[in-house]
Amino acid sequence: MEGGVRLRAGASKQDVREKVWAYLEASGLAAFPRPVRGRIPNFKGSHQACCSLKELDVFDRAREIKVDPDKPLEGVRLAALQARKTLLVPTPRLRTGLFNKIVPPSGATKEILRVCATSQGIKEYSVPVGLDGKARVDLVVVGSVAVSEKGWRIGKGEGYADMEYAMMVSMGAVQEDTPVVTVVHDCQVVDIAEELLDDHDLTVDYILTPTRTIKTNCKRPKPQGIIWRKVSYEMLGKIPILKSLRYREKQTGKDVTLQDEHSDLADASTPAALSEKAMAENTRPQAAAGSAQTGQHYVEGDSQPAGLRMEPEAAEGSPELRAAAEVWS
Repeated sequence: MEGGVRLRAGASKQDVREKVWAYLEASGLAAFPRPVRGRIPNFKGSHQACCSLKELDVFDRAREIKVDPDKPLEGVRLAALQARKTLLVPTPRLRTGLFNKIVPPSGATKEILRVCATSQGIKEYSVPVGLDGKARVDLVVVGSVAVSEKGWRIGKGEGYADMEYAMMVSMGAVQEDTPVVTVVHDCQVVDIAEELLDDHDLTVDYILTPTRTIKTNCKRPKPQGIIWRKVSYEMLGKIPILKSLRYREKQTGKDVTLQDEHSDLADASTPAALSEKAMAENTRPQAAAGSAQTGQHYVEGDSQPAGLRMEPEAAEGSPELRAAAEVWS
């Protein structure tokens, strides 16, 4: 983009994020909530970009749509509700499950639908969808910090969109050809080096901006499910639904060895290492130790309160959790 975000050769994912956030603020394009740093940034013209979704055949055909709760996607959520689509929104930081379904009250007016599309509406008009909810998502809409015309995407660095998609694959909620759309400002469309991408990174099929609709024709495969070797004990403790999915996949014979367990196995070649492993097992937090046991408790207890407390978007958790989440970013 002429005069837009300029990236140096060899820029890392975080370099790209910082450049985009800084450019949006400096150019006056950033919109509430501010500052946009650390967020999926809202921008001036986001509603106009969201409205372009209604012109896509993939939207017209879709009956069930998963849309992230980010502010710049508010217009997409409204369009889905106005078109009487089933709208699924991920729960904040996946703490209480994967999806909540937005259920407007009977006879909802246009004003009520607008409220339903906001963070307040997600809190007031949603019901949880458990693992057995048989979700069949026809269209996925995610936020981005940066994206390339080839469909390569960079999120805010916490890895939740990638994890959500991987979990949907594991649940059977999406198929290989389920289209993925992102909504960004034109300045967020940048060249992203392919070497920055990993096998867990979610790619997109359509990019909507205030001025363009880009079909990426991306051929890079999307994530094929949860990559358990990149999941830590702490992530398992912070995202309870992962325990349920891990239990299910373990029952089918899939290798669900965690990141920490790989380290344990690699270090278990000496008596000293075996002694250290035994000590670690004795001191590991109960929630983490319990994750290696049956996940049946979490399967049975999958109902959550309808009301959601929307959390601030700033990263939280221990440095170890943030580092683990960065693996998924």
